Amino acid sequence: MPTAEGWLYLAGWLDLATREVIGYSMADHHRAELVVDPLDMAANLGRLEPGCVIHSDRGSEYTSTQLGAKICQLECRQSMGRTGICYDNAAAESFWAVLKEEIGTRFWPDRATARAEIFAFIETFYNRRRLRKHIVWGYLTPHETRLRHQREQALAA
Repeated sequence: MPTAEGWLYLAGWLDLATREVIGYSMADHHRAELVVDPLDMAANLGRLEPGCVIHSDRGSEYTSTQLGAKICQLECRQSMGRTGICYDNAAAESFWAVLKEEIGTRFWPDRATARAEIFAFIETFYNRRRLRKHIVWGYLTPHETRLRHQREQALAA
């Protein structure tokens, strides 16, 4: 995201079952911490289970030793799309398109303002108010989809 203070980089992880953003971070760099921190966020919120697949594209942050070590520590498995094939990461690409469409691609006066607007978009709009307008998703928000899934798992146990 362009700001008067320089670029603000955003990284996030989606739950493919619910399309909920389960972890994200923003920074003035795109080193490995940018993608490791949101993975920590997802783990700390209880959104990752041992054995789950962590999928990404082949950007340098995602191929880093630091991310690989974190994925191993969390007892998850790493998966990466093929080089130059955006369809392998279609769910994430779709989220980025929605974010750009909804908040726009504009120039923010500073990183703090950009952070606040991105936080509000993810936490109050995308995860909790934006309906998945498709019968398969039951016309629910990502958050509601996760809660429904958790209820169904509890009933099955």
